[in-house]
Amino acid sequence: MRELKKKKLEESLYEVLSLKNRSSFNSLSIKKDVDAITSLLKNSGYYFSNVVSSTQDLGSNKINLFYKVDLGKKARITKISFIGDKKFKDSTLRNIILSEEFKFWKIISGKKFLNEGLINFDKNLMNNFYKNKGFYDVVIDSSFANYLGNDQFELIYNIASGKKYYFNDLSLELPIDYEDNDFNELKNIFTNLKGKPYSLNSINKILKEIDKIVMNEQYEFLKSTVNEKINDNLINLTFNIEESEKFYVEKINIYGNNITQEEVIRNAMIIDEGDGFNELLHKKTLNNLRALNFFKKVDDDIVSGTLNNQKILNITVEEKPTGEISAGAGVGTGGGTLVFGVQENNFLGRGIEFGSDIAFSQETVKGQISLNNPNYKGTNKSLNFSAESMTTDRLKNFGYKSKKTGFSINSGFEYYEDLYLSMGTSSYFEDLQTDSSASTTMKKQNGSYFDTFFNYTLAYDKRDQTYQPTDGFISRFTQNVPVISKNYTLTNSYDLRFYDQFFEKNVATYAFFVSATNALSGRDVKLSERLFLRENRLRGFETGKIGPMDGSDFIGGNYTMAFNVNTTLPQILPSLQNTNFSLFFDAANVWGVDYNKGIADGGKIRTSVGLAVDFYTPIGPLNFSLSEPITKSKNDVTEFFRFNLGTTF
Repeated sequence: MRELKKKKLEESLYEVLSLKNRSSFNSLSIKKDVDAITSLLKNSGYYFSNVVSSTQDLGSNKINLFYKVDLGKKARITKISFIGDKKFKDSTLRNIILSEEFKFWKIISGKKFLNEGLINFDKNLMNNFYKNKGFYDVVIDSSFANYLGNDQFELIYNIASGKKYYFNDLSLELPIDYEDNDFNELKNIFTNLKGKPYSLNSINKILKEIDKIVMNEQYEFLKSTVNEKINDNLINLTFNIEESEKFYVEKINIYGNNITQEEVIRNAMIIDEGDGFNELLHKKTLNNLRALNFFKKVDDDIVSGTLNNQKILNITVEEKPTGEISAGAGVGTGGGTLVFGVQENNFLGRGIEFGSDIAFSQETVKGQISLNNPNYKGTNKSLNFSAESMTTDRLKNFGYKSKKTGFSINSGFEYYEDLYLSMGTSSYFEDLQTDSSASTTMKKQNGSYFDTFFNYTLAYDKRDQTYQPTDGFISRFTQNVPVISKNYTLTNSYDLRFYDQFFEKNVATYAFFVSATNALSGRDVKLSERLFLRENRLRGFETGKIGPMDGSDFIGGNYTMAFNVNTTLPQILPSLQNTNFSLFFDAANVWGVDYNKGIADGGKIRTSVGLAVDFYTPIGPLNFSLSEPITKSKNDVTEFFRFNLGTTF
């Protein structure tokens, strides 16, 4: 692996040289190339490198040019600090950036080394985070590294968040001959945004609606400008819609894509050859290419075409590495987890995401290989294939052991605005075993099974943002329909989450979840298909240790339900930069046993209340909860304290 990285670095160094074989000798160009090599090495973490050039005279006006490169030690980030008027705790900001502190066990991650490109990316991530929180004029203008000696650096981000801004009056100016009704949806967005905190996501929602209007041939040459007026902390925006000069795209040239296939780039483009040139759609095309995350830079040049009303678009990209190796570990009251993975986001230059990982936990060993094309043949629909093998040993607590191998194929897309549909099929071979202490009914399920399912999920997403939402909701319905099966088990689930911000900084989450599984054949649902609640749906009880029991084994249920209320508490110990508190209330139940109505355990709702703490430690994030069960059943196993600690390598 080290030799491979060295070879890739050497190839990158050759790419930055302006002097090539058979070039004219120029001492200024040599100095420029030495600076370029040094800059690239620093960007790769080699801040202590030394580059010396030399020549060998071959006679006949020919020379050999040599660059002696001493890489030195890589610059390590041993501390990350956030200073200034940052408004948010260090622990929150650490979750946003990619750079991380060096630890001796981090033998795989490259994010622990000082990297100028990664630092700039971190600044962009924080800039977007602050602007999505209403801090319109945030400035992160002074990120710098403080040398601590012995190849160690402190990475410092200086943040001036400024004050929080709110949308005030948003208006639309249209030409007289434009149909006003075509812009009603845009006006509705303006009305809904008034009084809400400024955010980039809201601006993107406006631009998305304008894009939809532009796609109408009637407005093919539309352009938009924005006039902005700020009064105290209120932002007034006027969108001026008008027609641009009429040009058509004669040709699109793409340069610099040595790995990425041209088809992948063209599939991300909205404008095609022969289309009317629209400035708004052209900018969105460039943003789409940057969003692929395959390129360091995406530049464009618009030149005149053959005819007066034609334009030629020249797009130049600079590619970057798109793969990574990862490893992580976690430990908690529920056991430990160890994960190794390989990820490539531009597999074979086709824009395909390839992933391979293996995970070990107390009960499960799971290996998986997946391929995902997020824009299959330019249709804006994803196509995913995955194959996996999983062994689950629950003999001790639940009375069975399962070995499951199979594959799945899925596709997903935005069916309607904010409504997402994904559907697919999966097929699995499963070998199910029960131990000698299992009940007679459970032992009947010993054997091999082959199942094929059709599954789909409908998700309606009205959250203000996907990361740390503060407003809106997301609603999901999932159904797993048997096609070929011995038991023909049908599983339905529904998940609803609301988000609401109050007192400026507190965010409340209200969640409701319900699931049901039943065998259409009249047989009993397999032990491995029975339902259990995830640990975050019911705190105060050991995971999987509530609900129906067959002898001494908790066997899960045919039905589960959970209701959760959670609120952040930033007012508690605000000076602790690496600690966040939240208060929660959980109510849940697991019930129903199709093969024995006498142990269904359906009448008792379990409830608990408690305090959760997220703490960033030198090893990694630690979260723990202190819970007090309010109501429970006699056989439930309660749990006052729960913790989880994770790290990466």
